[in-house]
Amino acid sequence: MIDVIDLKKQYGSLEVLRGITNTIREGEKVAVIGPSGSGKSTFLRCLNCLEDPTSGQIIFEGVDIADMKVDINIHRRHMGMVFQQFNLFNNKTVIENIMLAPVHIKTHDLRVKKIKNFFIKIRNLFAKNKKELYVINTTKTKIREEARENALRLLRRIGLEDKANVYPSTLSGGQKQRIAIIRALAMNPKVMLFDEPTSALDPEMVGEVLDLIKQVADEGMTMVIVTHEMGFAREVATRVLFMDEGRIVEENTPEEIFNNPQHPRTKEFLSKVL
Repeated sequence: MIDVIDLKKQYGSLEVLRGITNTIREGEKVAVIGPSGSGKSTFLRCLNCLEDPTSGQIIFEGVDIADMKVDINIHRRHMGMVFQQFNLFNNKTVIENIMLAPVHIKTHDLRVKKIKNFFIKIRNLFAKNKKELYVINTTKTKIREEARENALRLLRRIGLEDKANVYPSTLSGGQKQRIAIIRALAMNPKVMLFDEPTSALDPEMVGEVLDLIKQVADEGMTMVIVTHEMGFAREVATRVLFMDEGRIVEENTPEEIFNNPQHPRTKEFLSKVL
């Protein structure tokens, strides 16, 4: 699904990623672990080009999205992203936060179709071979109604339907992060990217967020998760990448990584965190 080829990222003279090559396959749950400053979050953010790679390729469904000529926003529609700090809009209600991206994208697509149809009609007035118009079977009102219905369904799933019309500032950290996750799911992504989703939470709130991520994993979602939660990585991941100093030092199944690490740096790190 995602092929990463010789990915490098520099900030001035600082090398953060030093030539990463890896493949994330459909249905995999890949946990990325390692010490702070090892490049884990930068690697994740490069996967959907929130950080522009200095060099290398990121092939997502056959397209190199690191190519500056590619419209990255089209491909980001298929990549859900969950951040450490929730990134909810505090001036919008919970349900407005969840509806925002689906309504914006589908309304944009509707507008583009209408513009294209206008020019096709003009062309057809003078052309012998008539082009067919794009099919339009929705309206702005229908788009909003469908997005609201889907948002409420997702809120019911996490038991927070009663919070639909409140603002994020009134929620706990665990509630905010669960809403951030279902906001990403509202886009029907093909892959979910999690950047340390529990690091900003109080310990008692971590479990409810991890439980939701496990549910999504059990449904077959492809995932890449940067995490410090070793127990979670062991339980949920199908593959673990250990990063250090901008490189993937070791990768294997959770059982092998945690029970039988091969690289001295992996052994040293795990001895301190387990």
